[in-house]
Amino acid sequence: MIVLTVWHGGLAYGGAMSAESQPKLLFQTRATAHGGRAGYIESPDHHLAVKLSVPQEIGGDGGVGTNPEQLLAAGYAACFQSAIGVVARRDKVSFGSSRVTGIVGLRSDDLGYVLEIELQIVLPGLSPEQARHMVDEAHKVCPYSRALRGDVTVRLTVVEEQEPAQGQAETAAVR
Repeated sequence: MIVLTVWHGGLAYGGAMSAESQPKLLFQTRATAHGGRAGYIESPDHHLAVKLSVPQEIGGDGGVGTNPEQLLAAGYAACFQSAIGVVARRDKVSFGSSRVTGIVGLRSDDLGYVLEIELQIVLPGLSPEQARHMVDEAHKVCPYSRALRGDVTVRLTVVEEQEPAQGQAETAAVR
């Protein structure tokens, strides 16, 4: 067995980090993909069992299954919303029922494929400045944000909850 350890963010490469300096493992999970984009994914506890389909936009049949980009959008949105909750508790900030929508795009370049991600965040009851502060702080602590930082452009958009026709938004691209 060959084991290659790469700690993203400059923490350690090739297993050079000592056991004392490694972040404490709080939780670990597992999922196995079978058949690539046109297969299925399952977890050993069977809490996750999904069929995958290749979207028509990239040459597939657009079947009834989900795709890796939808799974990333869902996971990142849920994780980021939890990070906002962590920041809110830490800073003793309260607001209405928040919402985070993840949007993941797949682009091609000379080397293969790259992801583009946008998170649209609604934080009712906060001023645009307060909401931007909460989002910036959540981006610092969210493990998905930390894992993607520097490799994927993530656009964080604070959306003011208004009538659909007005739809004002403040956007900042973060890399």
